[in-house]
Amino acid sequence: MKHLNKIFAAAIMLFGLSVHAQDDNNPWAVTFGANAVDTRVSAASSVQDQFSEYFNAKDHWNILPSVSYLSVSRYVGSGFTFGITGSVNKIDRFVNERVGDSWDYEVTNPGDLKYYAVDGAIGYSFMNALGSKWFDPSIHVGGGYTWLGDDENGATVNGGLGVTFWFTEQVGLSLKSTYKHSFEEDRTVFPTHMQHFAGLTFKFGGKDTDGDGIYDKDDACPEVAGLKEFNGCPDTDGDGIQDSADDCIDIAGPAEFNGCPDTDGDGIRDLDDQCPDVAGLVALNGCPDADGDGIADKDDECPQVKGPRENKGCPWPDTDGDGVLDKDDRCPDVKGTVANQGCPEITEEQVQKLNAYAKTILFNSGKSTFQEATFPVLQNIAAILKEYPTARFVVEGHTDSDGSNALNQTLSENRAAAVVGYLIENGIDRSRLMSAGFGETKPIDTNKTAKGKANNRRVEVKLIKD
Repeated sequence: MKHLNKIFAAAIMLFGLSVHAQDDNNPWAVTFGANAVDTRVSAASSVQDQFSEYFNAKDHWNILPSVSYLSVSRYVGSGFTFGITGSVNKIDRFVNERVGDSWDYEVTNPGDLKYYAVDGAIGYSFMNALGSKWFDPSIHVGGGYTWLGDDENGATVNGGLGVTFWFTEQVGLSLKSTYKHSFEEDRTVFPTHMQHFAGLTFKFGGKDTDGDGIYDKDDACPEVAGLKEFNGCPDTDGDGIQDSADDCIDIAGPAEFNGCPDTDGDGIRDLDDQCPDVAGLVALNGCPDADGDGIADKDDECPQVKGPRENKGCPWPDTDGDGVLDKDDRCPDVKGTVANQGCPEITEEQVQKLNAYAKTILFNSGKSTFQEATFPVLQNIAAILKEYPTARFVVEGHTDSDGSNALNQTLSENRAAAVVGYLIENGIDRSRLMSAGFGETKPIDTNKTAKGKANNRRVEVKLIKD
């Protein structure tokens, strides 16, 4: 029994560092009870065989008929614990390896071999994850040191499962099985084995973190000193409403406003009042609306005159006086017509003027590039189109009959596209223009004379009517 004293002494020394299935209110736990040692797991030839007679206590388990283990543990947070366990036993059932074709394991008595162990383990409890108050399954891993008799000893790597049934908040029945792996090759000297535990667990260590005279487990605000009538929670502003239910903990206010004041008396507490010093409307979060247009004065650029929200509370202007408000007027600075969205409508006279200019556009022979003298003409066409920003046009290219039809068709298309390209580069929106080429298919004069051919080589600008 000399080693038992060492075990218990080590457990007490590590009391301040050790840690099982506790919580913040009762972080410490002590468990004591009986343990059983089973060496069959080392004798078995397969994992399945190792656990095939897991509960065969009668033939394989070594049990002392007394309290034979003590565990001290402490909660470290998030379901994790760390614990130290000291145990004592006597090995009078040692399971030997099978010999030959025998299906049975020989069990011998090694001479009442004394067994002592000190083990440390990190455990994790699933109780909170399961939402249970009494059923507490857990896993644990760790290591330890075991003595067999007076001569054999060694370290083990441990792992296992456990469960605690809590009768009360602080008292429970704990059951645990631990697989203890030995590094000794000769299993007859120091075998890998299973150790089973059954005992009573007592949790304790309730504390008063904030020093308000209320223990943490009963304190609704354990980190902050508070009042007994509020279960340990404070009332900083002294308005009779505890801080956890007080929306304004530093400023006293009535209960009807959850502890917040209403400085301007408009029935809206300051916390929710966007204009806390001026009485206003509930619909506008406590702000006034002098002109009644539904826009709070603080957001209204014309607080004395009604106007739409889209224009920041100001009435829409009609700068050019054509009856189309600027917001809808595509030409707000030029008088136009309602039908044309406030823009002037192009006249037939202007269309004719465009075509008069178009007929004077000169291209380099057989090409779609412009002659230098043509650029003023193109600029005049662009100027007219800018006066009527909603009008859309198609630019048509035509040729005389000289050359092949295919060549003329391509040339007419390229020349019409060149005109459109110039206009776009000079400020005309691409969406307003189209181009088309008709080659020699639409002559307006004879192709038998030079004059007639000249007339047929032309560009026309036509208004697209919606």
